[in-house]
This record gives sequence, structure tokens and C-alpha cells, in this order.
Amino acid sequence: MPILIERILASNQLSLEHVFAIKNKIYTFLNPVSYLTALDHRNVFSQFDGIFADGSVLVSAIRMLYGKSITRRSFDMTSLAPELFSFAEKHKKTIYIVASQQEQVEQAIKIFRQRWPGLDFVGYRNGYFNSEKEMEEEAEKIAGLQPDFLIAGMGVLTQETFLLKIREAGFQGIGFTCGGFIHQTAKNEIDYYPDWAGRMNMRFLYRMYKEKHTRKRYLQAALLFPSRFIHERLFG
Repeated sequence: MPILIERILASNQLSLEHVFAIKNKIYTFLNPVSYLTALDHRNVFSQFDGIFADGSVLVSAIRMLYGKSITRRSFDMTSLAPELFSFAEKHKKTIYIVASQQEQVEQAIKIFRQRWPGLDFVGYRNGYFNSEKEMEEEAEKIAGLQPDFLIAGMGVLTQETFLLKIREAGFQGIGFTCGGFIHQTAKNEIDYYPDWAGRMNMRFLYRMYKEKHTRKRYLQAALLFPSRFIHERLFG
């Protein structure tokens, strides 16, 4: 079985209680767009302790081609994010965020604190680095602080590479990639997707409507994802 599918199926068996409790783990999420990137960088993604299926399209594709029923898990307010924040607030866990632009991450934290006033953010910064050296320095800083949870949203592959750097630097907490979650929240839209989008599994269409820059990527995935996914199933 292909390594990405194997890892997704294994991760689907993990309860959120397990994910939030076991330290020194890093997790990422794949949708049809990022799956194409992961196919070309299996060596990066195979180093993660868990990979979750982000989106109904990938969930359906796995069910149809592999005969396995799995649960959609995304780092957004319709899935994992509120569970994590509630857990962190209840158990007094610390959080560090590296994502988006500086003003956006600052605005997102204000919004999170309105809903979860007990959250303890021990640090945050934007997800843009001027050099490899700056990224490595940030990794060392976070490893020194040892937050319980690290959330990184810097675009597919960059965010995964960053989490691996932090692990190499000695980080012992639990890290998650979050894609565009911070960017979305900063628009005062903590509940980014309307109820109907979640109910009808139309979240990707809603995001295409709201964020024009996503349209090219989604259309690319619509053309390339089915063929590459089927090819992987047939030829490994």
C-alpha cells in the first residue's frame, strides 16, 4: 500500500485524546491539492507521526479506491481546532503559532482569546522567513521555550519542512500544520464556513468563492488529482 495512504489510514485510528496527549509528535493534513505535492515529496511527509485526510474529496477517493471509510479531519473550526483549543484551555497547555502575516496572526490570537480566554500563547510570529538561517533560529527559539502545542501555517511543504526543523532542534511538544486557518480567522471569521457548506461537503467551493487565489490550485487538483491518485493505486 502507498506510504501516504498507509499513514492516513493509521492516523484515522488515533483518537483526539491520544493526539493531544502524546508528546514529541508532529501532524499534518492532506487535501487533493496538497496530496499532489506530497506525492512528489514522500520523504518529507513520511517523517510525520500522523497525516489526516482534510476534505471530503480525499475521504471519498480513499473509500472508492481502497475500500476504507475514514473521518475527515482538518485544522479549522469545523474539525480539530476547537477541540485543541478547548483541551489547551482546560489543561493549561501552552501554544506557539507561526503562520500567515504578522498582523493576521496577532488578530487571530485576539479572536481566539475572545472564545477561549484561558488560552496561554507563549509566542507567535508570522510565517515568512528571509532566509534559512532565520528559520533555523526560530526553530531553536521554539525548542528552547518548549510549548505544549505548536501550530504552523506557511503553505504546503514549507510548513512541513519547518516542523521537521523544529523537531531536529529538540522540540518535544506536539506540532500541527494549519494551512490557511490563521489567515481565515484574522478576517473576523472564526467560523469561516457557513453551516450549509459543511453540511453539503462544499467547503472547497465556498473557499474558491471567498478566496480567488485558491481557484487555480483547486482547478489544477480537479484535473491532476484523479489521474495521479488512480495511478498510485494501480502502480504504487
